[in-house]
Amino acid sequence: MLQTILLKPLALLGRQGTKALAASIFIGLALPQFASLARPLIGTCVFFFLVFTFLRADFGAIRALLRQPGRILLAWFWIVASLPIALGGIVLALGHDLVGPELALGLALMAAAPPILSAPAVATLLGFDASFLVTVLVASMVTTPLTAPLVAEVIAGAAVPIETSVLALRLALLLGGAAVLALVLRRLVGLARIARRRAALDGLNVVFFFIFAVGAMDGVAEAMIANPLAVATDALIVFVVAFAGIAASLFVLAARFGAREAFVIGYATGHRNMGLLVAAMAGAVPDGTWLYFAMAQFPIYLMPLVLEPLARRMLRTPLPARR
Repeated sequence: MLQTILLKPLALLGRQGTKALAASIFIGLALPQFASLARPLIGTCVFFFLVFTFLRADFGAIRALLRQPGRILLAWFWIVASLPIALGGIVLALGHDLVGPELALGLALMAAAPPILSAPAVATLLGFDASFLVTVLVASMVTTPLTAPLVAEVIAGAAVPIETSVLALRLALLLGGAAVLALVLRRLVGLARIARRRAALDGLNVVFFFIFAVGAMDGVAEAMIANPLAVATDALIVFVVAFAGIAASLFVLAARFGAREAFVIGYATGHRNMGLLVAAMAGAVPDGTWLYFAMAQFPIYLMPLVLEPLARRMLRTPLPARR
């Protein structure tokens, strides 16, 4: 009885995924009194996002896709390299003095982070097949402890507030711990039951996203009043990155992957899991970097809703592949 009472609301919430995500970021912004309480829970939320990703991964589909290593390697390289090259090039061209160390660190964390863990779920919500994206996402997460510290150090330099070796170790422990817990749960609960409870798991994911959003908004309402130019600048950058990731991927990758696959790869390219690196740093980032991290949540929470009309159009009349 209790199980039914809990699962039905979660399933309902899960079926309204894109709308619930969009609402949660504004609810988080409207609850500044709870933001400081939720901020220490960001690391916990990130851990459970990882658990849910590994828990629901279709390893059979992943094994089948591994027979196409060229496609996986190309998509992985695009996701891992394109954003660091673009953002790193801008920071190095303008100079750290002009960009500022806190914004440079924010850009470095965005470039170094793997795609957001919800990218496959969002792709599914929008009607696209996410099997290939899950494979690429898992590959990028596995290599994050190796690539992220290097990218962060190259772009941000001395602004990185933690030794790169310590960051790599913490990232490995986060990812490894989540993978082990997910595999234990898969064995105990069973894949069939996990599949039957898909909507409820989506709803539980939304709950964690809500807690994450409230914590991420810590100090943002005050910053909007005290420093609106910095807020507007950060917001502009993160939305440009989100749209540019999709546009660039469609332009460069559509010929190799087709428009639909290039679209979901582009979504993953422009939406990065900065929370993973912030969690690995135990939240110890400067205020300006935290503000950029907070602004980066807005496209993550809003873009699924914004992109719904485009996704429906692409599914009805797929864009022709470039030749």
